[in-house]
Amino acid sequence: MNEEDYDMIFKVVLIGDSGVGKSNLLSRYLKNEFSYDTKTTVGVEFGAKKVEIDDFKIKVQIWDTAGQERYKSITNAYYKGAKGALLLYDITRRETFTSIDKWVPELKQNGDKDVEIVLVGNKTDLEDKRQISIEEGKKKAQQYSNSILIIYRFGIYGDIRV
Repeated sequence: MNEEDYDMIFKVVLIGDSGVGKSNLLSRYLKNEFSYDTKTTVGVEFGAKKVEIDDFKIKVQIWDTAGQERYKSITNAYYKGAKGALLLYDITRRETFTSIDKWVPELKQNGDKDVEIVLVGNKTDLEDKRQISIEEGKKKAQQYSNSILIIYRFGIYGDIRV
C-alpha cells in the first residue's frame, strides 16, 4: 500500500538494553512468531503493520533499536518523529531495570518531547527468576508522567496485564 492508502502513520520505537526481548516482541506483534534463538540486533530493524480503528486505516511503523552502547550514535537518530516508545526491561535482570533511568532522558533528548512512553516488564514466563517486582515496575512507571506499565508474557500470546 502507498502512504496515501492510510489515514495516519505512527512511528513507534522499541528501546532498552540488549537481550530484553525487543526483537521478539516485534516478531510476535508482526508475525505471531517467537524464537529462543534470536540474534542481537545490529543498528536498527524495521517492521510495519496496518491496523484499523474506527474506520481509520493506520500504519504503525515499529523501529527495533539495538541495545548495545556501541550503536547509540546510530539508534538515537531513529527516535526523531516517534509518537510512542516501548521501553523494555527484563524482569530477571535488575541492570536492565536500572537502565530505564538513562533511556528516558536519552529518548527525550533525541526524540519528540511529548513522546508517549510505555514501560514493559518482559519475560514474565520466567517468574521463578524474577528480580523486579510488579510494585517496583509500577513505581518506576509513575516516575515518568506519561508512562504506564505492561507486563508481557511471551509464553502465552496475548497475556497482557496492566
